[in-house]
Amino acid sequence: MEETFCVQEAGPGDLYDLLHLYTHLHDSAPSGTDAQAAPLWEQICADPSYHILIVRLDGRIVSSCTLVVIPNLTRGQRPYALIENVVTHGEYRGRGLASLCLRRAEALARQAGCYKLMLLTGSREESTLRFYERAGFNRNDKTAFIQWL
Repeated sequence: MEETFCVQEAGPGDLYDLLHLYTHLHDSAPSGTDAQAAPLWEQICADPSYHILIVRLDGRIVSSCTLVVIPNLTRGQRPYALIENVVTHGEYRGRGLASLCLRRAEALARQAGCYKLMLLTGSREESTLRFYERAGFNRNDKTAFIQWL
Protein backbone atom coordinates (compact mmCIF):
# COMPACT_ATOMS: atom_id res chain seq x y z
CA MET A 1 0.00 0.00 0.00
CA GLU A 2 1.45 3.35 -1.07
CA GLU A 3 1.73 6.07 1.55
CA THR A 4 0.17 9.41 0.76
CA PHE A 5 1.28 12.57 2.45
CA CYS A 6 -0.29 15.99 2.65
CA VAL A 7 1.58 19.26 3.05
CA GLN A 8 -0.17 21.80 5.23
CA GLU A 9 0.65 24.96 7.13
CA ALA A 10 1.61 24.53 10.76
CA GLY A 11 -0.81 26.00 13.23
CA PRO A 12 -0.89 27.19 16.83
CA GLY A 13 -0.94 23.65 18.28
CA ASP A 14 2.13 22.47 16.36
CA LEU A 15 4.91 24.27 18.22
CA TYR A 16 6.23 21.43 20.37
CA ASP A 17 6.10 18.81 17.59
CA LEU A 18 7.92 21.23 15.31
CA LEU A 19 10.60 21.92 17.92
CA HIS A 20 11.10 18.17 18.25
CA LEU A 21 11.49 17.83 14.45
CA TYR A 22 14.06 20.63 14.49
CA THR A 23 16.34 18.39 16.58
CA HIS A 24 16.87 16.52 13.28
CA LEU A 25 17.97 19.73 11.57
CA HIS A 26 21.22 20.27 13.42
CA ASP A 27 21.32 17.16 15.62
CA SER A 28 20.70 19.28 18.69
CA ALA A 29 17.75 20.64 20.60
CA PRO A 30 16.57 24.11 19.64
CA SER A 31 17.99 26.79 21.88
CA GLY A 32 15.76 28.75 24.21
CA THR A 33 12.92 27.71 26.44
CA ASP A 34 9.26 26.92 25.90
CA ALA A 35 8.46 30.21 27.62
CA GLN A 36 10.54 32.04 24.99
CA ALA A 37 9.24 30.00 22.06
CA ALA A 38 5.51 30.37 22.75
CA PRO A 39 5.20 34.14 22.18
CA LEU A 40 7.47 33.94 19.15
CA TRP A 41 5.34 31.10 17.78
CA GLU A 42 2.21 33.25 18.18
CA GLN A 43 3.92 36.03 16.25
CA ILE A 44 4.96 33.63 13.45
CA CYS A 45 1.46 32.13 13.20
CA ALA A 46 -0.08 35.61 12.94
CA ASP A 47 2.26 36.76 10.13
CA PRO A 48 0.64 36.13 6.71
CA SER A 49 4.07 36.33 5.01
CA TYR A 50 5.54 33.54 7.15
CA HIS A 51 4.66 29.96 6.21
CA ILE A 52 5.87 26.89 8.06
CA LEU A 53 4.92 23.94 5.90
CA ILE A 54 4.66 20.51 7.48
CA VAL A 55 4.00 16.90 6.54
CA ARG A 56 2.37 14.65 9.12
CA LEU A 57 2.43 10.89 9.39
CA ASP A 58 0.37 9.17 12.07
CA GLY A 59 -0.24 12.56 13.68
CA ARG A 60 3.47 13.30 13.92
CA ILE A 61 5.26 16.09 12.03
CA VAL A 62 7.94 14.31 9.99
CA SER A 63 9.05 16.97 7.49
CA SER A 64 8.98 20.75 7.23
CA CYS A 65 10.32 23.86 5.59
CA THR A 66 9.85 27.55 6.22
CA LEU A 67 8.90 30.04 3.50
CA VAL A 68 9.02 33.79 4.07
CA VAL A 69 7.65 36.19 1.44
CA ILE A 70 9.49 39.51 1.57
CA PRO A 71 8.06 42.76 0.15
CA ASN A 72 10.36 44.46 -2.34
CA LEU A 73 10.67 47.86 -4.02
CA THR A 74 12.56 46.60 -7.09
CA ARG A 75 11.50 44.25 -9.90
CA GLY A 76 8.19 46.03 -10.35
CA GLN A 77 7.56 45.86 -6.60
CA ARG A 78 7.31 42.09 -6.83
CA PRO A 79 8.25 40.29 -3.62
CA TYR A 80 10.84 37.57 -3.32
CA ALA A 81 10.80 34.52 -1.08
CA LEU A 82 13.29 32.72 1.11
CA ILE A 83 13.22 29.08 2.18
CA GLU A 84 14.86 28.05 5.44
CA ASN A 85 14.89 25.11 7.87
CA VAL A 86 14.31 22.29 5.39
CA VAL A 87 14.23 19.15 7.53
CA THR A 88 12.91 15.60 7.53
CA HIS A 89 12.92 13.32 10.57
CA GLY A 90 15.79 10.85 10.23
CA GLU A 91 13.47 7.82 10.12
CA TYR A 92 11.50 9.24 7.17
CA ARG A 93 14.20 10.49 4.81
CA GLY A 94 14.29 9.32 1.21
CA ARG A 95 10.50 9.29 0.79
CA GLY A 96 10.21 12.62 -1.03
CA LEU A 97 8.72 14.49 1.91
CA ALA A 98 11.06 17.47 1.77
CA SER A 99 10.43 17.64 -1.98
CA LEU A 100 6.71 17.92 -1.26
CA CYS A 101 7.37 20.79 1.13
CA LEU A 102 9.58 22.57 -1.39
CA ARG A 103 6.98 22.21 -4.17
CA ARG A 104 4.32 23.67 -1.90
CA ALA A 105 6.67 26.52 -0.95
CA GLU A 106 7.26 27.23 -4.64
CA ALA A 107 3.51 27.26 -5.31
CA LEU A 108 2.94 29.73 -2.45
CA ALA A 109 5.76 31.96 -3.71
CA ARG A 110 4.26 31.96 -7.21
CA GLN A 111 0.81 32.68 -5.78
CA ALA A 112 2.30 35.68 -3.92
CA GLY A 113 3.77 36.99 -7.19
CA CYS A 114 7.38 36.48 -6.16
CA TYR A 115 9.99 36.97 -8.86
CA LYS A 116 12.48 34.58 -7.23
CA LEU A 117 12.75 31.92 -4.56
CA MET A 118 16.03 31.56 -2.67
CA LEU A 119 17.42 28.83 -0.50
CA LEU A 120 20.75 28.51 1.27
CA THR A 121 22.26 25.32 2.60
CA GLY A 122 25.26 24.83 4.81
CA SER A 123 25.69 21.31 3.50
CA ARG A 124 28.67 20.45 1.34
CA GLU A 125 27.30 16.97 0.65
CA GLU A 126 26.98 16.50 -3.09
CA SER A 127 23.81 14.44 -2.60
CA THR A 128 22.18 17.34 -0.75
CA LEU A 129 23.23 19.83 -3.41
CA ARG A 130 21.85 17.56 -6.16
CA PHE A 131 18.60 17.22 -4.17
CA TYR A 132 18.13 21.00 -4.28
CA GLU A 133 19.01 21.08 -7.97
CA ARG A 134 16.39 18.40 -8.68
CA ALA A 135 13.93 20.61 -6.77
CA GLY A 136 14.58 23.41 -9.30
CA PHE A 137 17.27 25.46 -7.56
CA ASN A 138 20.64 26.23 -9.11
CA ARG A 139 23.98 27.02 -7.56
CA ASN A 140 25.35 29.05 -10.46
CA ASP A 141 23.41 32.33 -10.66
CA LYS A 142 24.37 33.95 -7.36
CA THR A 143 27.04 33.78 -4.70
CA ALA A 144 25.84 33.68 -1.11
CA PHE A 145 27.64 35.36 1.76
CA ILE A 146 26.74 34.93 5.41
CA GLN A 147 27.69 37.15 8.32
CA TRP A 148 26.88 35.37 11.57
CA LEU A 149 25.66 37.77 14.24
